[in-house]
Amino acid sequence: MAMAGTNSLHSLLVSSPRTNPAAFHFQISRFSTNGALLRTSSLALNRKRRISWRIIACGLPNKKDDGGGINESIGVSGSGNEVFKALSNFANNNFLPLALVTSVAAGIANPSLGCLADKYYLSKFSTFGIFVISGLTLRTSEVSDSVEAWPVAVYGLASILLLTPYFSRLILQIHLQPQEFVTGLAIFTCMPTTLSSGVALTQLAGGNSALALAVTVISNMLGILAIPFSISKFIADGVGITVPTKELLRSLVLMLLIPLIFGKILRESFKGVADFVDGNRKLFPRINAILLSLVPWMQVSRSRSLLLMVKPEVFLVAIGMGTFLHLALLAFNALGVRILAAVSGGDESVFSRRRNVSAVVLVASQKTLPVMVAVVEQLHGALGVSGLLVLPCVAAHIIQIIIDSFLVNFWFRSNDSSNNMKVT
Repeated sequence: MAMAGTNSLHSLLVSSPRTNPAAFHFQISRFSTNGALLRTSSLALNRKRRISWRIIACGLPNKKDDGGGINESIGVSGSGNEVFKALSNFANNNFLPLALVTSVAAGIANPSLGCLADKYYLSKFSTFGIFVISGLTLRTSEVSDSVEAWPVAVYGLASILLLTPYFSRLILQIHLQPQEFVTGLAIFTCMPTTLSSGVALTQLAGGNSALALAVTVISNMLGILAIPFSISKFIADGVGITVPTKELLRSLVLMLLIPLIFGKILRESFKGVADFVDGNRKLFPRINAILLSLVPWMQVSRSRSLLLMVKPEVFLVAIGMGTFLHLALLAFNALGVRILAAVSGGDESVFSRRRNVSAVVLVASQKTLPVMVAVVEQLHGALGVSGLLVLPCVAAHIIQIIIDSFLVNFWFRSNDSSNNMKVT
């Protein structure tokens, strides 16, 4: 029976006679290894008709997988779809970094359009839109869940607004030309935490997302008020420049805080708005990413002639500085949390709970690019050329997301392995 099945599998029956070559018919039968008929396919072909059938797959017969079943063959179109799906998933998962890299490349390749957009103050509208959307997407219903971990939240706020800005003093000790690369990274350390990626990565790591959300909202609200004083104290004094603190504070309130509050009021006042935003959680971050990428695009376009004068090795040094900065912030916050856990009850402390640790370390170690870009816009060149100030921070922003993605993946795997050990 097995021999008959094998012979039938390789048989090809041609039904048309030799005297009539205009048409022919053939039948392909597939049998399993025990001789049972799996599928029979037949095709009738005529020379006068156009053949519109597409060959999808072909493969070797009787090729078994580990379970004993016959493997289905993967066709050319299937592999093409897999490649497209993989590229699409990569683009969806890395939309913001790709948008930032594309905007910088577009500004360098063809600066005329970016300069035209800057001439008509598109950067102000994009900045306003960024924070309106940020207000629309901020959900505070879960913030009450973080009340139990309030000491961890206090540490996170202190680290973001008071402690990590001191790293700018260390960065300013580095001598690099153009000096704006160093100054830009120093400004970056004075920023509050990211508006979305910190919370998203905390959720992926299985951390306390409510705690991360609370620290994000409060630090960005207070950060807008604290940034002018931080820049004046840590950076302007270091480079010998006076920053108009009152004017900067007024500009940040108008361009950042008011749009953020406006978006939040819209969300809380109209249930339909909140439902629409929550139903399109992927759309609004992408709109925000596009609006954010417009600002570096215009700034790089405006500063293209200066950027082309920068040696590639100098820019690589700036990227290395951004990488070292984020690793230093991660180590600083991890050490700070461990010390506080040791002095506040050991294993019973809220600082020892893994969900709280992952949340505060991630959120307190990240710095937001939109606020930094808005601050540079409001400085009007007081600390250097805007494009040169922003460019290393774009790289640092992308680097911190990449590093934290690997860290989250490591935490996720360790959590998964520990859960499996508990089950066994």
